[in-house]
This record gives sequence, C-alpha cells and structure tokens, in this order.
Amino acid sequence: MHGSSLTKMQQFRQEFLADQAGKPLHILDLGSLEIGACYRPLFDDPAWRYTGVDLHTGPNVDVVLKRPYDWREIPSASVDLFISGQVFEHVEYFWVTLLEMSRVLKPGGMVCILVPSAGPEHRYPVDCWRFYPDGMRAMAKYAGMEVIKAETNWGGDNPYDDSMVWQDTMLVCRKPKLGALGSLRRACRQRLQHFALSLSL
Repeated sequence: MHGSSLTKMQQFRQEFLADQAGKPLHILDLGSLEIGACYRPLFDDPAWRYTGVDLHTGPNVDVVLKRPYDWREIPSASVDLFISGQVFEHVEYFWVTLLEMSRVLKPGGMVCILVPSAGPEHRYPVDCWRFYPDGMRAMAKYAGMEVIKAETNWGGDNPYDDSMVWQDTMLVCRKPKLGALGSLRRACRQRLQHFALSLSL
C-alpha cells in the first residue's frame, strides 16, 4: 500500500467520522491483507469494531471469504462503514462486488473506496481497471448509493515516495435510508441482479 493511500484514508476519517468518535461503529475493510501497511491503526477507537476481510489469510485479516462474490460470512445490514483501498482494480467483476457491498451495509452506512486512475500494471493476481470520478459515480449509482464525493488527485499525491504515479481516485457515498417497502424492493432487485450476474462466474 502506497503512502498517499494512508493519507487519503486519514483525511476521510477526519472529514467524515469526527462526530462518530466514541460511538459504536462496525467497519469492514475489504482487501485488508497487510502489505507494507494497513488502515487498521487509522480506525483505532475503543467504540469501533474494525473487521479486516480478504480472500487469503495473513496479517490484518479477521475474516477469509470462501467466495469472492458471495460473502456468506458477513450478515446483511451489519456494517456501518465499508472501506477499501487499492483493491477494486484487481477485482475482475467489481459490479458484483458492489452488490455485496450494498447488501452488508446498514441503511445510512457509508463507503470510502480508493483506487488508482493511472500507474503501471501490478497484477495481484490480475490488474484489470483504472477509475476516474465519473466511473466512481457510476459505481455508486449501480450500487444504489448517494454520492458524497468523487475526485481524482490528478497532480499526484506524495513527492517523497512512488505515490504520484497512481493519481488515486476517491469515492465517498452512502446507502440511503428507505421505508420498509423501498428497502424490500431494493434488496429483491439487487439479489436478482446478483443471481443473474453470478450465473456466468
């Protein structure tokens, strides 16, 4: 994980979670395996529960997913904050991942995703995508989220390491709070989408 990713996630916490200090918060970090660094120290609050989730065991991983697009280990509507950094470029079918992200979030839950908009190929084990702000807005729209922020650091990030090459893009969005009927319709629609898309995986 490059240095600017930690900086950007720290900025997210300062900007959006300042009023949540000391309040119960369940945080899910997708792709949490520690490679050089991790986000866990940024969310060190006695009232917060950080869960690192990945496809492989290792440092900073609390839950290992058996299936990359079907997170049976994580209950629906159980997460207050979904974070993920430098992961979605490695997810072949990220639109299916978005449906699972939406499922596990509580109504009103927030999302922060960091992804590169540039940089060389770095397969882990694949490297499929780069994202611009419009792409991030499209991701949020597909997942039924309300966009709060979608921006790219076009000028680079940190002149003291190799972060400048990635020109990271950040998406911050929120799962809307709907009435009982609206929530049911949303859940049914997304489960049908998930089922249909998963047939080809």
